[in-house]
Amino acid sequence: MSMKYRRSRKFPRLPSVTLALLAWASAAQAYRPFDGTDAAVAKKGEIEIELQPAGPLRDESGTTLIAPATVINYGLTEDWEAVFEGQGQTPLSQAGPTSLAAAGAFLKHVIVPGSLQDKTGPSVATEFGVLLPDSTGNSGIGASLAGIVSQRWDWGTIHLNAETALTRDHHGELFLSAIIEGPSTWTVRPVAEVFYENEFGREETFSGLVGMIYKVRDDLSIDFAIRHALTNRRSVNEIRAGLTFGFPLSFFEGHAAQREVPRAISQ
Repeated sequence: MSMKYRRSRKFPRLPSVTLALLAWASAAQAYRPFDGTDAAVAKKGEIEIELQPAGPLRDESGTTLIAPATVINYGLTEDWEAVFEGQGQTPLSQAGPTSLAAAGAFLKHVIVPGSLQDKTGPSVATEFGVLLPDSTGNSGIGASLAGIVSQRWDWGTIHLNAETALTRDHHGELFLSAIIEGPSTWTVRPVAEVFYENEFGREETFSGLVGMIYKVRDDLSIDFAIRHALTNRRSVNEIRAGLTFGFPLSFFEGHAAQREVPRAISQ
């Protein structure tokens, strides 16, 4: 449940592995397709994957294919998780190599359990970590620190994000986001997000996103959204579509044990 897609900030070859994991998935509540996140963490001992297989982004330089975009969350304790993320970027309008971008490693901590943890009042969390260099170019290492407040009611849920960062090019940055969702009990719930981002002295972005999240079952969600933004008054348009699923880390241990049993019998 981490920040997504912003800062040139998800990538292994997943086809057969993903299909196997989907069959064993446990409850997943990640925060695709937003740029902000929620004040919740993955359950202890569980891995949660947010995956976008492919999606186009178009700006003044042309069209770029974002494929894949992945966030991997691992529940360390009841209120801490580790987050690893990144995305592949391939220019389509002009020839160019595929690069790994927007990579980072973070820790997320629920400071005050609230409505997202089935308690009363707002949930409050923080997320901080390292922005890793892109695979191409001359970018360096950055860092970020965010505060997140979430509140769930019968009619819907609101998540507020405020983040400050030192970018990979060592510029200061501010990010503010508000996410609004329909009732969590709906199978298909409408969602929206607005955010403001300012990389001081370089870029200013106003962005809006509308979409939906389809809860296929407790262990699988599919999302779709359209985003329009103005970066230094230049248009940016993006289509996002993906899925979220989770599974206990013991899945791998059980799978390995099942493979070892036939070997032992054959011997």
